Amino acid sequence: MAPSANGQTAGRRLPVESAFTRVEDARHRLPRLFGRRDLVVLGLGVMIGSGIFKISGVQASGVSGPAVILSFVIAAIVCLLAAACYAELSSTIPVSGSAYTFSYVTFGEAWAWLVGWALVLELVTAAAIVARVWSAYFLATLDGFGITLPSAVAQFFGPNAKLNLVAPLLLLVLTALIVTGTKLSARVLTVVVIAKVAVILLVVIVGAMHVKAENYQPFVPPARAAPATASPTVIGWIMDSSFGSFGTMGIFTAASTIVFAYIGFDLIATASEDARSPRKTVPQGMLLGVGAVTILYIAVTVVLVGMRPYGRLGGDAPVSEALAAVGAGWAAKVVNVGALLALMTVIIVVLIAQSRVLFNMGRDGLLPKSLGRVSRVYSSPARAAAAAGVAAVLLTMYPKVLELEELLVLGALFCFAFCAVGVLRLRRTEPNLERGFRVPMVPLIPLLSLAATVWLMVNLKTSTWAKFGVWMAIGITIYALYGRWHSRLANEDSWDFDLGDTDPGTGGLHAIRADQAPPAELRAIRTPPEQQGQKPRGKHMRN
Repeated sequence: MAPSANGQTAGRRLPVESAFTRVEDARHRLPRLFGRRDLVVLGLGVMIGSGIFKISGVQASGVSGPAVILSFVIAAIVCLLAAACYAELSSTIPVSGSAYTFSYVTFGEAWAWLVGWALVLELVTAAAIVARVWSAYFLATLDGFGITLPSAVAQFFGPNAKLNLVAPLLLLVLTALIVTGTKLSARVLTVVVIAKVAVILLVVIVGAMHVKAENYQPFVPPARAAPATASPTVIGWIMDSSFGSFGTMGIFTAASTIVFAYIGFDLIATASEDARSPRKTVPQGMLLGVGAVTILYIAVTVVLVGMRPYGRLGGDAPVSEALAAVGAGWAAKVVNVGALLALMTVIIVVLIAQSRVLFNMGRDGLLPKSLGRVSRVYSSPARAAAAAGVAAVLLTMYPKVLELEELLVLGALFCFAFCAVGVLRLRRTEPNLERGFRVPMVPLIPLLSLAATVWLMVNLKTSTWAKFGVWMAIGITIYALYGRWHSRLANEDSWDFDLGDTDPGTGGLHAIRADQAPPAELRAIRTPPEQQGQKPRGKHMRN
């Protein structure tokens, strides 16, 4: 049996104080570069992407019709509930790693590994898919400016190409940007986000002038039976009913996929160690980002569906194609350029988040410790960033990678569910921990978040669940053969402190005593017993 900090192998949990001392007492720690504005930009950088420029049209044409507007509203509500849970956990445990670290403290190592493994799936798949979508808009942009590539060359550019050369090249360039430092990446990201928000506002203004009321009819098209060869959803399999497209169930089926468009607020939590005053700025960045992108998404979707009959919105570049169809070809060109910028920022943020997750898992010993090092040259987790980029490059070369969209959504929803339960569990096990943000109406909001998340999960296809099961089985095998035995928490007495700990005597695994707490920005704060009955300052936010 492997030794552990709490005397047991199964269910060992990371003490909340240790989550902070690993950061503050380590040589390999990340520089604090992000303020609240930067975190909002980070969220917008990843959320404003293929959800506006691709998914809305595809889901309208083949799944829900004009009612895709309701699908976006449903997905927004689910993500707002989940964002509230993420906000409380990230304000309580503001270290990088997001749901992985929250689960390590709240549920234990084995569950944290599963959540971290699901995060890896979500992020690497997102980077690979978005890179392929970027190649489609690259071709559309060239066509818009009258540049036609020879067929011998164009066959390597399309999103469905058997051998796509553009997507891997893009990923390699952006990986190099991430490896060389977060500060440079943040500056590029800010400029690009401003540009693509301007493009989105242009779409709304120009598109609104070409909206036709008849394009919204019928708002909920009659339900269609699923093809005999189609994979049923889990809810359809349970109810022994083959739900097809359109109709009421089509709205929920589309919403399950549209969650992909909102994925990004959860990635802000992975930047907690990069943020200044993370107890306040990280929750604010999450909630402001989700609110802003919800308004933009619904506005664009209303205009897009109104510009063109929903059955014609299923192309490779639905927004620019719709603008071109109504005679606004000049705007279509601008949109294509904006889409290139938008999708590029999505990849940047996803790779940053992936590097932070791998960095934490390496620092905890569940993955090779070399991933948990910060480069002395670039002040970034260069090895973790390089590993994230290489994994995305390999996956994007898979010809059918676009069919894995639901898989990354399932990985994200899996993490959402753990965070909803995590709020309730941490309120019970650590009621006195200082929380920079508190979810209102507990336990109602976390339970609603859990229920909504599970509902969307069962509206995904059984084939997606089968693939997810295979991925998690691979993860369990890796943990059993490697992570369980190399865990830092399990081997605190024999841990290799070349990783940079300044206090090898404790390994950063013992609680900080009140009289020994270092003057650090991150540490566990508990409310003194004599103040526990006092009303907290502010309605939900605390300084």
